Amino acid sequence: MASSDAENSGPMEPLANHLAKARRQYQQWLDRVTPFVLYRWLGTAGLLAVFALRIVFAQGWYIVAYAHAIYLLNLLLAFLQPKFDPSVQDDILADDMEEGGEGAASPLPSQRDDEFRPFVRRLPEWQFWLSATRATLIATVCTFFEMFDVPVYWPILVVYWFVLFLLTMRRQIQHMIKYKYIPFDFGRKARYGSSR
Repeated sequence: MASSDAENSGPMEPLANHLAKARRQYQQWLDRVTPFVLYRWLGTAGLLAVFALRIVFAQGWYIVAYAHAIYLLNLLLAFLQPKFDPSVQDDILADDMEEGGEGAASPLPSQRDDEFRPFVRRLPEWQFWLSATRATLIATVCTFFEMFDVPVYWPILVVYWFVLFLLTMRRQIQHMIKYKYIPFDFGRKARYGSSR
């Protein structure tokens, strides 16, 4: 019977088993580093520093750096936005009211007496970190291939990225002010059961 299993397994089974083992080990590593938020982000900052040094010393791959910066900006915006966008909900509510309906309530509190609703991010911190780290690793690997070294005038890319960053962040801050939400929880946490 053992010989019939070996004949049915095929030549790719050892490779598939090896890949499955590698995936399990990778997932175990991710599970172990999950609680260490500060160290995860410090590691990613270190990878970004290595990537930046590679770009500076190689004096090339500016288009890779630009694409990476745009991707990180996109991740940051998704991290700062609520999962349920109140502006879209307001548009739906306005359309519903125009048609004669009563509409639904906004997911964010609109008055002081409204019930507290926690801020739920469109992109959770874990996914933000994982995507940023993977993108930085991929961008660093791309800097070792000449086909990605497209000749560009890099100061234009830098200026364009800063203009894009300022415009998108201004729009995001205006959105946060308009719908009265803050995507961060600064300050002291409430302690339940304490005598204070």
